[in-house]
Amino acid sequence: MINSKPILFSAVQPSGNLSIGNYIGTMRNWSSFQDNYECLYCIADLHSLTTLNKNFSLKKSVLDTLALYLACGVNPKKSIIFIQSHVYQHSQLHWILSCFSQFGELSRMTQFKNKRKIEENCVENINIGLFNYPLLMSSDILLYQTNLVPVGKDQKQHLELTRNIANRFNLLYGDIFTVPDLLITKNGSKIMSLLDPTKKMSKSDTNKNNVIFLLEDISSVFLKIKNSVTDSEIPPKIYYDIKKKSGISNLLEILAAITKKEISILEKELDGMMYSEFKNIVFDNVSRFLYNLQKSYLVYRNDESYLKKIAKEGAIKARLKSEKFLKRVSSVIGLD
Repeated sequence: MINSKPILFSAVQPSGNLSIGNYIGTMRNWSSFQDNYECLYCIADLHSLTTLNKNFSLKKSVLDTLALYLACGVNPKKSIIFIQSHVYQHSQLHWILSCFSQFGELSRMTQFKNKRKIEENCVENINIGLFNYPLLMSSDILLYQTNLVPVGKDQKQHLELTRNIANRFNLLYGDIFTVPDLLITKNGSKIMSLLDPTKKMSKSDTNKNNVIFLLEDISSVFLKIKNSVTDSEIPPKIYYDIKKKSGISNLLEILAAITKKEISILEKELDGMMYSEFKNIVFDNVSRFLYNLQKSYLVYRNDESYLKKIAKEGAIKARLKSEKFLKRVSSVIGLD
């Protein structure tokens, strides 16, 4: 029987310990998506090469990430879970798409522009992978005729690029690529830094006090939440306003995602509370969530043969789907 469910694709880089921002922004909904969509969950190891260093074990991090996928409720019997580099069609389509992309649109990508600022406009210090990795991301998505991509607001620009490339190709060769839509959750699509809530929480942040990691010791999480930025309003008021109360709003986003409560409900429950009490409630809920997640993670991580089996079977399924479609793309441009 033909699967009539919309196709959903999502991926995370295995470039170190994932954060609660990764979980809330993307991974928390993966389990429920499986009931409504045909899901492909990719571990984007090729993307992580843009920031790789010799002291980092990519092989270990890939298995860590796979175990976290399972701990978050991704079921290999319901979804295709695979490692990006195990499906060579991603790299093949990447080259084809690069011939339908423009230098100007890639140079306008926010991540590249931010890196350029850090390097003081010295583009010689920026690797080409960082410049053209949005094209690989487009290949990841378009290769499976994806309908929906659940990403944070900060990735919206990359999906627009993907849509533009697909439309450009389709204009020449007909309706070959499915043009994907963005799926953004109501709350938590962009969790901010604990000490600087004007910037996104990032697992690569040099100041680790800005980040809550999924696998870190829970006692250190307590100190991070305790020291997180709030404001000096007297008397203290807990409500959501990203401009006036960015720190409070960020903690509310975290609490809402973990408790699965609407922020409006939380605002009523927390009315009149001191900030210290509010932080204690955030910690209690976050610590309970992390304890259960880490317990499940360790069960999966300690069985490497099972993880490798899932990766192998997932790659076979992904290759079968992607090879058929890549042949179609190759055929219309005359490569077969």
